[in-house]
Amino acid sequence: MIRRMQRWIDTHCHLDEFAAHGGMAYADAERMRAAQAGVAHCVLPAVELANLQAVRAMAQRHGDSYALGIHPLYTPQAGEDDIQALAAALQQCRPDPRLVAVGEIGLDFFVPGLDPERQQRFYRAQLQLARRFDLPVILHVRRSADQLLKALRELPVRGGIAHAFNGSLQQAQAFIDLGFKLGFGGAVTYERALQLRRLATELPLYALVLETDAPDIPPHWLYVTAAERAAGRAPARNSPAELPRIAAVVAALRGISGAELARATRDNACAALPRLASLLG
Repeated sequence: MIRRMQRWIDTHCHLDEFAAHGGMAYADAERMRAAQAGVAHCVLPAVELANLQAVRAMAQRHGDSYALGIHPLYTPQAGEDDIQALAAALQQCRPDPRLVAVGEIGLDFFVPGLDPERQQRFYRAQLQLARRFDLPVILHVRRSADQLLKALRELPVRGGIAHAFNGSLQQAQAFIDLGFKLGFGGAVTYERALQLRRLATELPLYALVLETDAPDIPPHWLYVTAAERAAGRAPARNSPAELPRIAAVVAALRGISGAELARATRDNACAALPRLASLLG
């Protein structure tokens, strides 16, 4: 009997970063390696105006999808007219079925030196754009869940994904109640991530999507310790090819088969990002 390979959806991958750091051939090789591992589709979010075209071109190149937005870590260098430029880009790309969301947007209250008020201004402006173009959002959530939720209640959008979620069970339920799915990736593979593993185990299966955030958030088997980095070893770079192994950890935590998890998270990704369905066939 021949076993069919599971088909996975990576709902958050910065594939353009591979091209930026290693050239297009490097990005192509990583995407091919992921495809061979069973990753059928990647969602490629932008982080600033400067890479809007890059993520769109990369998605077209590999048959993937993309989101357009300004990441909170890029708000310091974003200009006051960047929201208008983003609106123009969304208008231009609106007919493109590969545009699936506004993102990556959100709030980051972990990284020092960022202006909270400026972040809020860009976040809320982009929620307005999501409402204007009737698109879901892909959220950056870092010590900011309550503030993100407050704005979402004031400016409701058509759901989306809370990327790399690591909040409380109550916050998770609040996002779910607003139509969001929660993204789980490499962080869940660490045994010490007790709260995150609890969430991955106890949340309803319909609330979960899978992601890598590649080249960031490497799973534990790729992690390079501080001592190893001090000795000259390069920091770990995650890859979309790691998604099936990350998924195996989530499936084991929940006590379900890989096939069941693959089906559910595919359906969940399409529910969060409705335009995906036509691309997956």
